Amino acid sequence: MSNILIIKHGSLGDIAQACGAIQDISENHPEDQIHILTTKPYFELFRKNPIVHNVILDNRKSRFNLIYLYLLMRTLKKLNLKKVYDLQNSSRTKFYKNILFPKANFNTWSSSETTLPSNISKEEFDKDPVLNRFDHQLKTSGIKTEHTMKPNFNWTVTNIDKIKQEFNLDKYIVLFPFCSTHLAHKKWPHYNELIELIKNKYGDQIKVVVAPGPSEIDDTKNINAVSILDKGEALDIPQLAGLIKESSFVIANDTGPSHISAHLGVKGLTLFGKHTTAFKVSIERENFKAIQVDDLEKLSASKVFEKILI
Repeated sequence: MSNILIIKHGSLGDIAQACGAIQDISENHPEDQIHILTTKPYFELFRKNPIVHNVILDNRKSRFNLIYLYLLMRTLKKLNLKKVYDLQNSSRTKFYKNILFPKANFNTWSSSETTLPSNISKEEFDKDPVLNRFDHQLKTSGIKTEHTMKPNFNWTVTNIDKIKQEFNLDKYIVLFPFCSTHLAHKKWPHYNELIELIKNKYGDQIKVVVAPGPSEIDDTKNINAVSILDKGEALDIPQLAGLIKESSFVIANDTGPSHISAHLGVKGLTLFGKHTTAFKVSIERENFKAIQVDDLEKLSASKVFEKILI
């Protein structure tokens, strides 16, 4: 039995995208121990994943914090790793490679760089859809991919019966109208108009809810929907996944919850401006679709409303 390391720091949407690749790595290493190196927001989440044997916390402190770096590298070196699958593919993880396996190729350290096709630059390769890039990386590294192109996030779902009872949830639509301050360009501004259209058509048959993150709770005062919380706090990721899984439909900005929704197989829609494309982030699935426009401000509520399928 050998030790295999998978690196996936985040963000939430990236975690959802990578879960198929993680499953493929595990299934191709049935006799090995799977270790995940991740960050604090996803540490407990990965501990719930039945195919992961151990989760290692990376606080991603400064590279000049030599004590922290030494302790983290010592932890990893103690594992006597057989192979590393770098699914983060960042400058930080490249830095880790240069410490742990400075001369390694894809047989020891699998990354987008060590598996880069010979006829293309990394800049061009990074324009491909994210799941296609994972698929190429793993296949080049000798992994048979069955799940990489079809991530399944259902392992995160927890029972939310108490929350549904508290908020009297039967049939409901979940909206994710928020964005981080630095991602304001992803925010569609017409959710309240959309809510009015939904209420006018469905009345009490369908409840409209939002599930704010910890920093978004105050923002729900400006949205005419029921705010779903657990004892006044934001839902954790498994609870959020449960709420999404049991919904009738999801409408979201291009943020983490939209990727969760896509890879839970629910019906839904995500709204894209010109910041990126639905194709590049591999978000469209059988039930989950996207509207792509140049200017989110000009995307009308009626245009979004007509795409709701309940």
